[in-house]
Amino acid sequence: MPSLLDLRRRIRAVKSTQQITKAMKMVAASKLRRAQDRLISARPFATEMLRVLNGLAARVEPDAHPLLENRPADSGPTMLIVITADRGLAGSFNANVIKATTQYIAKDVPGEVAVGLIGRKAREFFVRRGFDVRYEAVNIFQKVQYEDAKKIAEAAIEEFVEGRVSSVYLIYNEFKSIISQRVVIEKLLPIPRLEIEPGAEQQVDYLFEPGPEQILGSLLPRHVETQVWRALLESAAAEHAARMTAMDAATRNSSEILDSLTLYMNKVRQAAITREIIEVVSGAEAL
Repeated sequence: MPSLLDLRRRIRAVKSTQQITKAMKMVAASKLRRAQDRLISARPFATEMLRVLNGLAARVEPDAHPLLENRPADSGPTMLIVITADRGLAGSFNANVIKATTQYIAKDVPGEVAVGLIGRKAREFFVRRGFDVRYEAVNIFQKVQYEDAKKIAEAAIEEFVEGRVSSVYLIYNEFKSIISQRVVIEKLLPIPRLEIEPGAEQQVDYLFEPGPEQILGSLLPRHVETQVWRALLESAAAEHAARMTAMDAATRNSSEILDSLTLYMNKVRQAAITREIIEVVSGAEAL
């Protein structure tokens, strides 16, 4: 049976931990509001750009631009851009992305794999296991900037255009709500082509001025940057939501532990007082 001193130390330690988890929850909630505002602002543009560019890609020849070129899987490795957080204490946020990536590699990637790692947790996992790392970026989620997305997109475009990879995929946590995040695996390169229903091609016709090469050469790289930017914002918001939920659960668990330890300490103290009284009474009777 632990002594009263040990129990008091444990209670103080749990209270200190509870104060930390409360503070982390409030910080995460504050950051989540800002991240959510940025995400809500960026989502409509990125979604509409994805719809328009995918529809446009379906109506031009694949050789109109290198970013539209479909290649066989055996023409090079499949590049996976894995987006995780730089820190832990966010529940299963990082584990879900890493688990989805490893499962996707085992089941759905036919050939070799190369990875682009965004976030310290992804780098720690995949570098340690000897994966072919083509790009790394850490500590960008302290303040996500569009320039970060541009650098990632430029690295992916270079790998694809130079023929060093056959395709590029994004794997990240999509923000659904404060208590819900969903791991998404979406194709980035070559730019997906929408399936056109019969008759739809005659209904929509594009006139290019000055020409498809110049327009696609400007729009398609910007489209790739925008989709990476949206993925970073989704992941940032999902991380803060996951951390806030995890810290709220930790705070509630610490309250339950405190109640249990306090009750146990009171029982121990009561037993000690009862024993002392019995000793005093027994001593008095002996005299």
